[in-house]
Amino acid sequence: MKFKANKEHLVTGLQQVSNVVGSRLSMPILNNVLIKSEGDVLSLTTTNLDMGIRCFIKADIQEQGSITLPVKKLFNIAKTLPSEDVVINSSGGNSANITSGGSKFKIMGIEESEFPPLPNFSDEHEFIMGQSDLQQMLKNVAYAQSTDENRHMLNGVFFNFSDGKLTAVATDGRRLALCESEMAVSEDKAGSFILPAKTVSELLRLMGHGKDVKITFNDRQVAFDIYIDDNAKDSAGLSRSIYLVSKIVEGHYPNYKQVIPKETEHRIKVDRELLQECVQRASLVTSDRNNSIKIRFCENLMEVSGSSPDVGEAHESIAIAYGGPDVQVAFNPQFLMDPLKALPKDEVFFEFKDDLSPGIFKTLDSFLCVIMPLRLN
Repeated sequence: MKFKANKEHLVTGLQQVSNVVGSRLSMPILNNVLIKSEGDVLSLTTTNLDMGIRCFIKADIQEQGSITLPVKKLFNIAKTLPSEDVVINSSGGNSANITSGGSKFKIMGIEESEFPPLPNFSDEHEFIMGQSDLQQMLKNVAYAQSTDENRHMLNGVFFNFSDGKLTAVATDGRRLALCESEMAVSEDKAGSFILPAKTVSELLRLMGHGKDVKITFNDRQVAFDIYIDDNAKDSAGLSRSIYLVSKIVEGHYPNYKQVIPKETEHRIKVDRELLQECVQRASLVTSDRNNSIKIRFCENLMEVSGSSPDVGEAHESIAIAYGGPDVQVAFNPQFLMDPLKALPKDEVFFEFKDDLSPGIFKTLDSFLCVIMPLRLN
């Protein structure tokens, strides 16, 4: 095969696919990217057998064909090339000649037949939604995923398509974040899966070059076809779509609904950014041994304080509309800051009952985050 591509377009394409590549010495082919001509574009494909990515970039295809080359080595070479244009030529054999300006490289590859194909599967469940909507949903909940490998079913985001909506949930047992989005879900298409945390990170990284994303899944794997707007200024040479396919987390997600309090006694409205800043400042005087801040609600006032014997104290106050009894609750400051950072809204609602009950952040559009309190010192 032989093609000429814009250097930045090639670099952008390799950036999309290189993250899934590990360093499996037992299968060297998994360190490579499959480069294939498909009409007037190039497809770039990588896989680690758990997750695979394929993207398309614009190129001047002079001879059709395919080759696999070590993706990280190719990426490092491509980003340092001196000229705007890059010519890659592999006329037979498993090596490729790379030419750009006065630079010439010869890179050894591996036989294309050794490259494991990305799985194709029937569209048992298929949905289309806006990329920006899915991106915001994942940002709203992803921080609450568990990192405890002993609780593997919590190491991801739970997707549930049913009752005319998509519900995304993440929890680590100490907090739970949930976000919903209305969509048409027929009974025969309803279903759910747990998306692994690594795939969540990749999906968030890959979206943003187009309008829609198609989600297809069965009981073993899920695919996201992320459509590209070829004419967008920020497409950076990407074309058609980015295809991300992943295994799903095996097992049943726990009954998250029983964690959400049925009722709370008090509800206050507060400026999201202001509260985030107050919590962040108060957390500066906490320590690993005293990693909690206290929130006190009294008449028309919300007080945020942090302290530790070896550092000192911090006190913040926010005017609120509140006429209930004095209540003081302690929380992990990071658990408060995570949803406040993720949400795009200017105002949030905080619901609580007493010092032993969970606190709940809510917005007006189907988001909530339940945070377990800490024992007051």
